[in-house]
Amino acid sequence: MSESGVFSYIVDMSFKVTKKNNYTLIEVQSDKLDTSNASDLKAQLVVVSRGGEKNIVLDLSQCKYCDSSGLRAILVANRLCEKAIGTCIITGLQPEVESIIRVSMLHTVLLITNSVESAEELLKKKKSIKLDVRIEE
Repeated sequence: MSESGVFSYIVDMSFKVTKKNNYTLIEVQSDKLDTSNASDLKAQLVVVSRGGEKNIVLDLSQCKYCDSSGLRAILVANRLCEKAIGTCIITGLQPEVESIIRVSMLHTVLLITNSVESAEELLKKKKSIKLDVRIEE
């Protein structure tokens, strides 16, 4: 791990996984999230979760297409974070992917931001809210 608390690795050229201080960033580096790579993403999500990570930011900014297998992988990320009492944030939705998420009504379940930076800010706010609650107790 580097001095900044960041550690990165690439999985099968489809995903880049970067461990940050308070979350793990998983970047889909393929233009499709479908049957060809969704199972690999799910497996990687399980590895990250079993490693103790509670917060995952899933960056889909390079992904232009997503099928039902891809949606299931996204939901696995969300479920793993919820189970760990953490947060899953989906970011960088391209128009076609956003459309399928909306048609599927998943935008009502998922936490979605425009950018990784917005996701980081949201996680910082969540962390400060938790700290405030602990101080008041």
